Amino acid sequence: MKLSENAKKILEGRYLLKDRGGNVVESPEGLFHRVARTVVEAERLYDRDADLSRNESEFYRLMSELKFLPNSPTLMNAGKKRGQLAACFVLPVEDSLDKIFDSVKNAALIHKSGGGTGFSFSRLRPKNDPVQTTHGISSGPISFMEVFNSATEAIKQGGARRGANMGVLRVDHPDIIDFIRLKETPGKMSNFNLSVGITDQFMEAVKKDAGYELINPRTGEVSGKIKAGELFDLMAEKAWASGEPGILFLDRINAANPTPQLGEMESTNPCGEQPLLPYESCNLGSINLSKFVEKGDILWDDLAITVDASVRFLDNIIDVNHYPLKETDEITKANRKIGLGVMGFADFLIKLGIPYDSEEAVKMGSKAMSFIQMKGKEASIKLAGTRGPFPNYSESIFSKRDEPKIRNATVTTVAPTGTISLIADCSSGIEPLFSVAYKRTVMEGLELPVIHPLFVELAKEEGFYSETLMNEVIRRGSIQEIAGVPEKIKRLFVTSKDIDFRWHVKMQAAFQNYADNAVSKTINFFEDLTVDDVKEAFFMAHELGCKGLTLYRYGSRGDQPLNICDYCKGRRYGEL
Repeated sequence: MKLSENAKKILEGRYLLKDRGGNVVESPEGLFHRVARTVVEAERLYDRDADLSRNESEFYRLMSELKFLPNSPTLMNAGKKRGQLAACFVLPVEDSLDKIFDSVKNAALIHKSGGGTGFSFSRLRPKNDPVQTTHGISSGPISFMEVFNSATEAIKQGGARRGANMGVLRVDHPDIIDFIRLKETPGKMSNFNLSVGITDQFMEAVKKDAGYELINPRTGEVSGKIKAGELFDLMAEKAWASGEPGILFLDRINAANPTPQLGEMESTNPCGEQPLLPYESCNLGSINLSKFVEKGDILWDDLAITVDASVRFLDNIIDVNHYPLKETDEITKANRKIGLGVMGFADFLIKLGIPYDSEEAVKMGSKAMSFIQMKGKEASIKLAGTRGPFPNYSESIFSKRDEPKIRNATVTTVAPTGTISLIADCSSGIEPLFSVAYKRTVMEGLELPVIHPLFVELAKEEGFYSETLMNEVIRRGSIQEIAGVPEKIKRLFVTSKDIDFRWHVKMQAAFQNYADNAVSKTINFFEDLTVDDVKEAFFMAHELGCKGLTLYRYGSRGDQPLNICDYCKGRRYGEL
């Protein structure tokens, strides 16, 4: 196995088995064997004579060659007593004290097992609304969100990371203004990402500068009316200031709901890429696209083989997983959603000689994801032929179509791949390079320097490599203003800070067109961009078919996990 030094540090810190004294007792090869051995056990359920040894070897090869990696809980927990392998969960929050605290308890169990949770608080009555059982008044959804936040803080997730949450409130909830302002205070709701659930009706009201009704969820009656444009402006102002709230387009999410008869999707996992029904979970995995380019050519046949094996791997996880909740076990196995996505896309483009901020790159994103979508569906259909379709198939949109039955209600998702991309030593998700050289905070007490290996490789091949140049790259992060770097190299190594936000939105939309679920993508903003630019990004995302949007203006928060230069100050290239 060829692992970077950073990958080895991450595996030792978070993934490899340790004894009671905290000493590492497992190698990276041992980890991938442990995962493959656990996941392949599902084969026995469908074929008593299955060649487990061959299939285990195939799964091991997928991971050890860093062509595919499952989400972190699978790497951490496979083969352990806890055995919870999924990353994404959504829990209901109903309008009663008992059910609210049931959800707090259930979230704690999920966080303890290594998963992240999403909630919609839209069903809770607004603050100052009457509570008949106590003859008092409601404290509103935000006060209960603080309870969820505190519970999350108290639980160390899987022994390796804090729990993460997504909190959603519909744009027509009477407490929506307080929700939008929640992150005005630094450190407030630190265990939550926040998104406003936006409707098409609201977007139309914004365009027409019309009024918009607020609805009390307890009564279903109109409780007030506000100017849609003013609320939209407030969302943009707060997103500009701190990156939150993000937005979710609820109508678009539910238009793609494969099982609408089972209910609406009201929330997503913490990073926004996985809309789910109440209690539902999903396991994710990502293909490292950078492994499928050789001498400027895309290895489509190899990619197809990898997609096929990856879909089988993820479907197996559903059966071997130890779910923390009975309700989750039932609905997850009934719908069998999986989320196969990509990482290493920026590296993929560099190897193809395509600048990220170009129409050619957007077209290549569409081409790559449409291929994965097509081959992923073919693999799921093939599994349905031997294992049967997902049990809720008859209640799904697929049952009304004249096409082969499918094993999984959803197949594709684009996740952020923050840590597994570091293990694979590739760029994260579909993001452009953050910087050519930067510091990444991986976990508490572990900060790692990252210098892009393809830049060093090309600098040597093209003959402009020098220690002096590398030190300048470290100091700046970007190479766009550095003399001596050829223009064609500058175009290839554009970073998130060099790219106009419109290219970010276009790329997200290109991948969303071929993702069953959603796409995790940060729309990076230059420091000097305006609130009007944020509004343009929101409109653009809606018009291009995105299911949501998260944006971040560099430097607007002090706790960002990626930082240019500060780690590198006073250090030379050879010291990192």
